[in-house]
Amino acid sequence: MTTKEIITAYYDAFNRGDTDAMCALLASDVAHHVNEGSVRHGIDAFREFSAHMTACYKETLTDIVIFVEGDRAAAEFTVNGAYLADDDGLPPANGQTYKLPGGAFFALKDGKITRVTTYYNLSDWIAQVAG
Repeated sequence: MTTKEIITAYYDAFNRGDTDAMCALLASDVAHHVNEGSVRHGIDAFREFSAHMTACYKETLTDIVIFVEGDRAAAEFTVNGAYLADDDGLPPANGQTYKLPGGAFFALKDGKITRVTTYYNLSDWIAQVAG
């Protein structure tokens, strides 16, 4: 698969809620840099984070545009979500919906994603769910 095909497959799996398919695209030592959080290393940490996110949020990404330069990629997208369960340090959840722009950066090696760095505007998200 090309870099663009790998990133496209990653987001297709995300939108299906298929963590196993996402993990199949990751290097075993993947570095996952989450917005406003610490770096998680390895597929097990990625899977744990994904399980937490699935419990608290239901998200679909639209308007995805992928940019590729060699073994690096970037994506811009719209996050369409619902806040399902309280997440530590954030406002209470009661199914609030939100829509905000987001982006991610990727590094790849030998056909696997070695780094995922995700960004969105947390203040915008809080304003939308706090009502």
